[in-house]
Amino acid sequence: MLSGTIHNKKQRFVQIYTGNGKGKTTAAMGLALRAIGAGWRVYFVQFMKNYPYSELSVLKQLAPQLTLKRFGNDAFVFQKKPPSAQLLAEMQRGWQEARQAMLSGKYDLIVLDEICVSIYFKLLTTSQVLQLLDERPDHVELVLTGRYCPEALIERADLVTEMREIKHYYQQGITARRGIES
Repeated sequence: MLSGTIHNKKQRFVQIYTGNGKGKTTAAMGLALRAIGAGWRVYFVQFMKNYPYSELSVLKQLAPQLTLKRFGNDAFVFQKKPPSAQLLAEMQRGWQEARQAMLSGKYDLIVLDEICVSIYFKLLTTSQVLQLLDERPDHVELVLTGRYCPEALIERADLVTEMREIKHYYQQGITARRGIES
């Protein structure tokens, strides 16, 4: 133990996986698998992702220990248009569902995948997430992922990992490969 500190085994924390490198969602999924293996109940929500990524078929098989929800998409980013009112409403609905899941007492781990990038694109706000941190029950471990994590969230988190791209084959024109990136 570091410095002779004894930690309560039931103590739960706030974790952030951010940065421009690959692996933020993958790290959160790995943590979710570990938590399920330990008997935890997991609520995993993906914001701004509607592509049929390969891991979804496996995650759905983990029900009822894992509840998977998805809200919104990133089409407006590629179209270089502001997000539609419909998208903003869907994101707020997803946010409220995630908040209710956290407060329900049914889950031990809540993963808010791509929440940071959702804030960056003004689909959700930093103040909403800070409020969630204030409301987090002691028995809930909370994981936030995504690029562009606001400094206010980094300051409040207990663990922050930055994925930093050093080299990537995208730079050579290689697109997402099924089973690896999609």
